[in-house]
Amino acid sequence: MADSFPLQLKFGTVLSALLAFLRLEPVLSSLLRAEGKVKVGSEGSARPRVAVGFGGRVDIVVDAVVPLDGMDVRPSEEPLHHDFIENAEQLARSFAYFFPSGAASERFVTNDTLFGQPVEASRELPGNRRSVGGDAPVMAGRMAMEGCDVLLGVSANPDFADVLSQHITVAGNSAEEPDIHLIPEYPSGAEWGRYTSERRSPAESHGYIVHSDNRNPYLASMKEFEQKLQEFQPDLLVIGGLQMMDSFPFKQGERDALLAQLSHLLSSTSPKTGVHFEMASFVDEGLLARLLEAVVTHADSLGVNEQELPPVATALDQMRELYRLVNGRRARPLARLHVHTLAFQAIAVARGSPWKNTVSAAAEASLTASRHARGSAEIDPGKAELVTDESFSVSRQEGSRRIPLLEDWEEGDYEICVAPVLVCTEVYQAAGGGDNISAAGLVPQV
Repeated sequence: MADSFPLQLKFGTVLSALLAFLRLEPVLSSLLRAEGKVKVGSEGSARPRVAVGFGGRVDIVVDAVVPLDGMDVRPSEEPLHHDFIENAEQLARSFAYFFPSGAASERFVTNDTLFGQPVEASRELPGNRRSVGGDAPVMAGRMAMEGCDVLLGVSANPDFADVLSQHITVAGNSAEEPDIHLIPEYPSGAEWGRYTSERRSPAESHGYIVHSDNRNPYLASMKEFEQKLQEFQPDLLVIGGLQMMDSFPFKQGERDALLAQLSHLLSSTSPKTGVHFEMASFVDEGLLARLLEAVVTHADSLGVNEQELPPVATALDQMRELYRLVNGRRARPLARLHVHTLAFQAIAVARGSPWKNTVSAAAEASLTASRHARGSAEIDPGKAELVTDESFSVSRQEGSRRIPLLEDWEEGDYEICVAPVLVCTEVYQAAGGGDNISAAGLVPQV
């Protein structure tokens, strides 16, 4: 009898794992079937042409607290939000402000010497990862991988350009050295002094990005990118990386002038070219208001990343409200909206619009989320979990109907599909996840 409890416990653990596998395997099979219905850029078919800007850099991803400890930045007793970082004390207080909530954040360091310390320390750390980063290069890389020919608007040095796909053409001024963004990632439950990052899901990883980047906030490649657009004649134009302008110490009038140039670029785009704006986290409400006028009004597709875990019904109601508010003040109607969350992918497209293959797009976005987080093309149901139910209410309104996951439905002028994500329980990487997911969802719909 003494051994019966451990044996029962082991049997219960195995049984739970088996039940989880049996639940996830049909979901994975359905996602793979839906993804496989569309073969972009396959032999004998034309590769879609996509132009993507802005924001190229090199990312160095490290354990969150190690570079801070290495430069003697200790946990601050007085957390405080700073728009940008000028000294070590502000860095400590800013990191302490974001760390407990696990919120993603990105801050410009005005002091090159201060920024150089953690960058140099991180180079020698075991397990650090260096990769091409920035919204545009990451999305371009994913779209080239998925079957597109891409015009990439970034400032790049030869080493940066050499690692890109042969299906990517760079349009931008040359740079002797790449801009570096240091991304200290930390999982839910990580500790720093008296602080503990909020536990929301064992699959989540969070990042506090610091940089001393003086090119990307100025959209340095925009002039060259615009000059090549007409010749390239893209089927789709993707704009991202504008969060680099958030909380950056511009001189008076500089940011407005840049956004006016970008607005002109977008307004000059052929009506036959789809325009997608990949949004990000913005703190400056003034910038967000300017983006609504200068960028959003010219885009017929929006990508929105939601860090939290909203119920599907809540996300869908918010999508309906966003459609209603945005379409009242636009140069071209909003025809596509993709909300990507940890738990699910939701895509809504206007009926009769050029955007197609909604179910396949949602499935591919979902599978890409799992593959990217795991760092592998293969998805192991034994190392994943579902954090959504098999069906959901389409609205928070009482009496709303329920829809099974990965089934599209029509309401009003829109077709909608929600795909579950097999959430990776052993995360290899989080940086670049949203850009990979959004890009993968776009490709089947171009």
